[in-house]
Amino acid sequence: MKLKDSKTYSNLARSYAGECQARTRYEFMEYGARMQGLTALAELIDKVVYNEFNHARMFYTFIQQSEEKRVDNIEISAGFPFKEKWDLTESLRLAAEDEEAEAEKIYPEFAATAREEGFPEIARLYEDIIGVERCHKKLFSELHEQMKNGTMYKKKQKVKWKCGGCGYEAESKEAWQECPLCKAKQGVVLLKIDDGA
Repeated sequence: MKLKDSKTYSNLARSYAGECQARTRYEFMEYGARMQGLTALAELIDKVVYNEFNHARMFYTFIQQSEEKRVDNIEISAGFPFKEKWDLTESLRLAAEDEEAEAEKIYPEFAATAREEGFPEIARLYEDIIGVERCHKKLFSELHEQMKNGTMYKKKQKVKWKCGGCGYEAESKEAWQECPLCKAKQGVVLLKIDDGA
């Protein structure tokens, strides 16, 4: 079967569109974090933005490698989330939901279709991205919980806080309001994320 005649071809286009939209929604969240002075949070979100860019790039690459000399248009019909609002805490929760949908429902189906249609490289791409989307879900879930519970810069036990501006470090239960060294505000302090290790 030729890629351009397959359901996988349409799935690649849908995936490309979904990743581009996720990237933009996350850029909105990054912007919101920066406007609130939460630079370290914005930088974490920015890493996810770049991941989404590369997912879109890989889907686009497979489309461009199809048998067609020129791809003018691919008709797709799909639903895309528009749940996130301008509330940063709630948007983190909704982003985790969106990532879970991709990792547990959408991309596993697309991987199975690609494998059934004889495109093992594309199936593998989906399977690899599923692992990343699960990490994104975990990150967004944890960030949401920390913002909701007020534990982003306050912990039950002493931890080592590090200024993302100058590198100053200190141990305490709560991050400083202003870095003693460079005077950066608390939002620059690097966040403590449980990486599961």
